[in-house]
Amino acid sequence: MVKGRTGRTVRSGLAATAALCAVAALPGTAVAARAAGPDDLPAYETAPGARPVEGRESSAHGPAIEPGVYTDDIGPGERRYYSVTLDDTSNAWISAVALPEPGSRVNGMDGIKVVLEATDGTNCGDADVSFGGDGSARPIADHAWRMIREDGYCQKRGVYHFSVERESAGTSDPTRWPLEIRFMREPGLRKPVPDTPPAAETPVPPGPPPGEARPIEGGTGFNDAPGMDEGNWSDRLRPGETRFYKVPLDWGQQLFTEVEFGTARTGEDDAPYVSGAFRVDFYNTARGRISTHGVGYQADKPAAHSLQSRRVAFANRFDGATELGRTRFSGWYYIAVHASAGLAESVDGAVPVVLRTTVEGTPGPGPGYDGNAAEAGFAVTEDDREAAARGLSQAEAGNGGTLRLVGWAGIGTGTALLVGLGLWTLLARRSAARG
Repeated sequence: MVKGRTGRTVRSGLAATAALCAVAALPGTAVAARAAGPDDLPAYETAPGARPVEGRESSAHGPAIEPGVYTDDIGPGERRYYSVTLDDTSNAWISAVALPEPGSRVNGMDGIKVVLEATDGTNCGDADVSFGGDGSARPIADHAWRMIREDGYCQKRGVYHFSVERESAGTSDPTRWPLEIRFMREPGLRKPVPDTPPAAETPVPPGPPPGEARPIEGGTGFNDAPGMDEGNWSDRLRPGETRFYKVPLDWGQQLFTEVEFGTARTGEDDAPYVSGAFRVDFYNTARGRISTHGVGYQADKPAAHSLQSRRVAFANRFDGATELGRTRFSGWYYIAVHASAGLAESVDGAVPVVLRTTVEGTPGPGPGYDGNAAEAGFAVTEDDREAAARGLSQAEAGNGGTLRLVGWAGIGTGTALLVGLGLWTLLARRSAARG
């Protein structure tokens, strides 16, 4: 009887240990691994369910893609084509994210160009994005488009060609870059709206939000970026690392965020000034880059960059100015903060980052979509607002915050595993002795 009881106890200990191992294997535990060292930077997390696709050299052979997310790769000087079929009522937004290896050698002018064109060569919409003056490898993105408007280009239904072209200097790392491609279809409108953008404003930045800074774990990219609402949020950034955050902006709202870089430990008596130590990129709902700014830094002095958006309005898309024209959707807006790999020469460890965020304006009515804008990704939902209030990513919000809990409890989980293994060993020895 004793032997049987002990056997059941040992099996229970094994089950408990297995359960702890399963918890430790959850995605959120990658948080603990980020503290391992500068050579262990986390990789960009692609969207769940992203489908692999192989773009072709000629527009005549581009594989067909539909609304969704895809992965591919691209080499220096290559241009990859894909085929899309568009109707004559909805707007199309197709983005590409280029993902060079963190710390790899890139030139400031290296980057990608995205184009959407008709079969007769008419350019529907294009954009190009580069790394900028600091020349530090990080995820970069932008989108091409087709907009429905009176007397506009590319209004007919039919086949169109989307392409991604990589531009690289001869001295840059020739390694192929992974790509993440996202095709979003924005519903058309029940009634036309005026295509005159609202008058440009000169917004007065509000004062800093009250309260203590809450901890937040920036994501590796667009897909795992945690939401932020109004308030102060604190994080840490290692040299070569990029972290993403997102804020829900509804119609009529605008964003004010000050990104502050705090003082950090330095291995030198006199901390050198690093030009272009940080890069702050701002993206809209469809991953179109709104703005990018470099920030200089000296480890023994704080530095900051103030970011502000225009008020979100549908008619903004009819303005040619980048910062106004790209605040054209209701939905998530993304802030990517990157620390140059060169900081490793003057900073010992990570740099504290505080994001002081304020959203101005009362949410207003939308333009009257003839379809479900929320399902298409062009709306702010109550779930989005709740996730932003708690500082959660989409995956964490879907799991009730479990992943974030596991991430912050990484050390505790390791301790629990050791205790579980010790208990199993002890019980096994007792069972053998009794036998």
